[in-house]
Amino acid sequence: MNTKTQYYTRTAQFLHWIMAIIFIAAWVIGFYSGNFLSYDTDGSFKGEVITLHKNVAVLIIFLVVVRIFWRYTHPAPDLPATMSPLMQKLAHLGHLMLYLMLLALPISGALFSWSAGHPVPIIYLTEFPRLLQENPEIVAIVRPLHVYLSWFAGLLIAGHVLVALKHHFIDKDHVLKSMIGRDQ
Repeated sequence: MNTKTQYYTRTAQFLHWIMAIIFIAAWVIGFYSGNFLSYDTDGSFKGEVITLHKNVAVLIIFLVVVRIFWRYTHPAPDLPATMSPLMQKLAHLGHLMLYLMLLALPISGALFSWSAGHPVPIIYLTEFPRLLQENPEIVAIVRPLHVYLSWFAGLLIAGHVLVALKHHFIDKDHVLKSMIGRDQ
């Protein structure tokens, strides 16, 4: 195999890992605020936690756009020749679904915020212009959509991690190493 195509670029690796950290942080903060905090007892704290969730999660949209551009201009390493054509197609489908979820999740969150009458902040500096007015009927649709998308995205990420570990420990191929670094 050509060593030149065996690893992702350092920029792709950085984007991958920083997005992983940001997604996990946003997911945990969102899960915590949605399941363990109540406006009845600690409303201001819950509001602060949700604002933190939004500020962290909004970074994903920007990074996904950068990452898609980078991926388009810098081809991914070849998949192992030991993978069947079906598995290679499933790997590409899984990555496509990850990109779609990483776009759909913050978009559904923004729609949820706007329709509930709340802003969508951008890293505590400014906020996105409101594209929707407050509307309880839309909240009734986008709130559960955002929750279901978050669970689906979480499952996709967990599956992604498990498959990467399978490649490393069972298949003993270069898939995980291609996103970690280079052989020294």
